[in-house]
Amino acid sequence: MEGLQKMLDSIEYIERNLDNDLFIEDIAAIAYMSKYHFQRMFNMLTGFTVSEYIRNRRITLATQELVNSRSKVIDVAMKYGYESPESFTKAFRKIHGISPSEAKKNSQSLKAYPKLSFQIQLKGDVEMDYKIVEKDVFTVVGKSIRTTTIGGENNRKIAAFWDESKQNGFTGELAKNCGSLGLIGISMDFDKQQENLTYLIGAEKNIEQIPFDWEERQIPSATWAVFPVYGAMPDAMPRAWERIFFEWFPATRYEHTGGPEMEVYVSDADPSLEDYYSEIWIPIKKK
Repeated sequence: MEGLQKMLDSIEYIERNLDNDLFIEDIAAIAYMSKYHFQRMFNMLTGFTVSEYIRNRRITLATQELVNSRSKVIDVAMKYGYESPESFTKAFRKIHGISPSEAKKNSQSLKAYPKLSFQIQLKGDVEMDYKIVEKDVFTVVGKSIRTTTIGGENNRKIAAFWDESKQNGFTGELAKNCGSLGLIGISMDFDKQQENLTYLIGAEKNIEQIPFDWEERQIPSATWAVFPVYGAMPDAMPRAWERIFFEWFPATRYEHTGGPEMEVYVSDADPSLEDYYSEIWIPIKKK
């Protein structure tokens, strides 16, 4: 409850400072979270990255000011943090499909991104099982893609990556050489704004020589919160992630370390079964 209220406080802070410089460190501090944990939770709660939300809200307020006053394009652009009228016009046209000057003449078809608002609810009626696991550094092998969280592209590309990997026989070959964790989907190499990441389909290294088109990565030693996931893929996994960030993190004294996250597919059963078992592994530390 307290954690979600602090998220609301951080949104209010963003709203009050849309015409000033905004830094993720300051926004996360309002929520008493690390930069990584804040950005990850914000994306899970809202469906936007922090920078997406700020961009959308700034262009919305700038549009309103532009069409409802005699302000010049250059003045509005500078007020809301655009480096030049040209960069503002480019962003404006991308959202609205017309230029700022055209909008001043006809504002009937403009879009708006409203301020975020959500209800805080206690959902303690269903318990969340988890365990804490200490695991030393280990090596994984597999193949990866680079994707972005903007517009939910990561969800679409990762699902397509799994389908392709099954169809071309990669996951089948990988499964022959799995370690005890089975097949693993690993999110890693997050950039500073948490918009871009690498997703690797892999397994613990169990052979000396790997195929030339596979890659090898090290997963750092960490304390992991491990959550069991029951249900058919792909729906069960997103529901579990949502509960972890909506319920578990706000209710505990742990936070995300910013390291790789793992979806662990231990079972060899059909993942479309309603009782299919998998796990989510998140690297954590005490606040």
